[in-house]
Amino acid sequence: MTTTTPSRGRRRAPTRMERAAGKAAALQRPRVILALLLLLGLTCVMLLDGYLRAEVGGDERVRDGASASKVPDKVLDGGPILTFRDGTPVTQTIPKKTIVLTFDDGPNPTYTPTVLKILKKYDVPGTFFLVGSMVSRYPSIVKQMVAQGNEVGIHTFTHVDLSYQSDARIKREMEQTQLALAGAAGITTTLFRAPYSSETDAIDNYSYPVYKKLGASGYTSVFVDTDSDDWKQPGVAKIIKWATPSGTSGSSVLFHDAGGVRSQTMKALPQYIEKMKAKGYTFTTVSGAIAKNAAAQRASGTGAGAGAGAGAAAGTSTGTVEAGAKPSSAPVDSAVGGAGAAGGGTGGAGRNGSRNGISVLQGAHREATGMTLYEGKALIYAVTVAEWVVPGLAAGLTVVGIAVMSRFGMMLILARRHYRQRNRRRFSWGPTVTRPVTVIVPAYNEKECIANTLESLAKSTHPIEVIVVDDGSSDGTSEIAREAARSFGMTNVRVIRQENAGKPAALNNGVRSASYDIVVMMDGDTVFEPDTVRHLVQPFADPEVGAVAGNAKVGNRNTVIGAWQHIEYVMGFNLDRRMYDLLRCMPTIPGAIGAFRREAVLQVGGMSEDTLAEDTDITIAMHREGWRVVYQEHAKAWTEAPASLKQLWSQRYRWSYGTMQALWKHRKSLTDKGPSGRFGRVGMPLVVIFQIITPVFAPLIDVFTVYSMIFVDFWASLAMWFAVLGIQLLCAAYAFRLDREKYRYLLMMPLQQLAYRQMMYLVLIHSSITALTGGRLRWQKLKRTGEVGTPAGAS
Repeated sequence: MTTTTPSRGRRRAPTRMERAAGKAAALQRPRVILALLLLLGLTCVMLLDGYLRAEVGGDERVRDGASASKVPDKVLDGGPILTFRDGTPVTQTIPKKTIVLTFDDGPNPTYTPTVLKILKKYDVPGTFFLVGSMVSRYPSIVKQMVAQGNEVGIHTFTHVDLSYQSDARIKREMEQTQLALAGAAGITTTLFRAPYSSETDAIDNYSYPVYKKLGASGYTSVFVDTDSDDWKQPGVAKIIKWATPSGTSGSSVLFHDAGGVRSQTMKALPQYIEKMKAKGYTFTTVSGAIAKNAAAQRASGTGAGAGAGAGAAAGTSTGTVEAGAKPSSAPVDSAVGGAGAAGGGTGGAGRNGSRNGISVLQGAHREATGMTLYEGKALIYAVTVAEWVVPGLAAGLTVVGIAVMSRFGMMLILARRHYRQRNRRRFSWGPTVTRPVTVIVPAYNEKECIANTLESLAKSTHPIEVIVVDDGSSDGTSEIAREAARSFGMTNVRVIRQENAGKPAALNNGVRSASYDIVVMMDGDTVFEPDTVRHLVQPFADPEVGAVAGNAKVGNRNTVIGAWQHIEYVMGFNLDRRMYDLLRCMPTIPGAIGAFRREAVLQVGGMSEDTLAEDTDITIAMHREGWRVVYQEHAKAWTEAPASLKQLWSQRYRWSYGTMQALWKHRKSLTDKGPSGRFGRVGMPLVVIFQIITPVFAPLIDVFTVYSMIFVDFWASLAMWFAVLGIQLLCAAYAFRLDREKYRYLLMMPLQQLAYRQMMYLVLIHSSITALTGGRLRWQKLKRTGEVGTPAGAS
């Protein structure tokens, strides 16, 4: 062979194979990025859903019994409406014979709509202090609430005690709730009620600075005069009694429309409204109460004067207890959508009263505009997606988990049955097969392994001819094969050279050149035990058998990666293949060791080049032609598994993608009739469910597990993970027992579940994306070491 030396200074032009490989690599990068983006998107959706449910970032601490030594007495003894003007606290009381109905912790899809119906029936307004996470989950309820004329305030986003939180967390809680309101109803608000708050005399040294900071941003903090304590579920009568103010006093009354079972509240509310109306009380909102106070000030000509009254009508920080106090001019933080500075509007009281187009009863509302509106709608949309995706995935994964566990159970039962059936003393395939067979060894650049392969065949106890098909190797594989045959005294070896055309073409060449009616196919890096061929061909005593799958085993198992693949091979062949054998729907005859009737191979058109998994392709084709495909556990072949993660990824990527190609090619088997349709009716659904769909979703189970460990219940989640691991370990141990393997390799199984299995899932996802986007793959040659020289552990 001659070569041409390129001119000095000129770069060698890439070959056709190199150009194809470069193009394939360029096509794969976007698909990898797409897979990572999908995983990132799922993680974000899960974190958002967990945040909404207070699983992520939740804080259930509630401060109680703290000192109030630094809180001004005029605040502790003041009314339930607290604002700050230039840092000075201002409180307001509710006018006499006036009730401000307030509802905390909503919206709730069960109880809040009922409350709204009751309020509408009695023509009564309410003030709802809403939890932002609930607003984002049930935006339509909030939209209805505002449209009905009720007023809304902020109750934080995740219902946390703000006295424990940092300034950044407090700001985030407020901003996110404002965005939720903007997305749900197109408004923001200046009203605020802290979770776990009650009357003003409960303000302490830790919560007071929070109210002061929020007041500086234009927020009005709202407390209660009268607490119904409906959360205690004391009964309808007591709820009504405890919600009734003494005498003719006005009151900010607290009910709950969420946060627990509120059926008693729903029964008590209409009776309470009727009772208070009968006593001559009127109902209003927080802004309506502030407007009444302002109107009273203007009528009397005292207090803060007209300027204060104007601010009051807008539902912002004004009051009556501080003579000469100025309206607050501090604007609300721009990040919350410009939710109003204090002052700026006027109006009178009344159910639907308004001034300058602004409802007095909704004076705290501000129209959301600009980025606040768009960000709010984006938040609502993202939450909607999370609300559908996460529960849907959870339900789907439950189904997947049940299916996987059922499969494990079915595999154990059928594997045991298969083992007992095939190892009975009286079991026989028929008359012993003793006639010679042809062994075909396709080889491409197998200089490290081909000699070991031929040496193992030289020891065969069954008469064979060996055909080595050199598929255009450039490393002297054919010369090494000839020399090895001479050195081992093998006169039954033929070496055929062909232009590089791929493994299917090499196998077809071997089949055409075969002298016998049974052909055994093996890889160029595989070694057989002396009795392998004899065991492998015995099922052909049954005339219905068209192909036999052997038992491929990992020879280089003494590394971590090798041990992981060893576990996978033993479980795959001893459990999966035994199950498929009994069900008569074997999906794949491994390329490392398989035997075929030559007539059956020719009948289906030989080894197809349509897919990258020619072994799966021809196996399905033989099923469709009515041939039976069986598994012979005693025919063992020792193969060299990929020794690096990169090579392993390359191999499994090709396998999984090729399997998808083969299934798609034979999709019409689903409608085949008779015995030929058995694979379509049984085998294909099993392969699709358990080798494609389930593994694709399996990483989500791990993601959910990690999520649960971090944000939900670490020990319960860990216990569940170990329970699943225990089931898998049980199946693996049984498979090892059937194959008489050493159990010590099972010590690697926990690590396999944490690392190796995740990689295999990513490979399958990558392959699925490639298939869905119409990508193409080429054969990829793995680097061999030739270390599998003798059958490891063979007896």
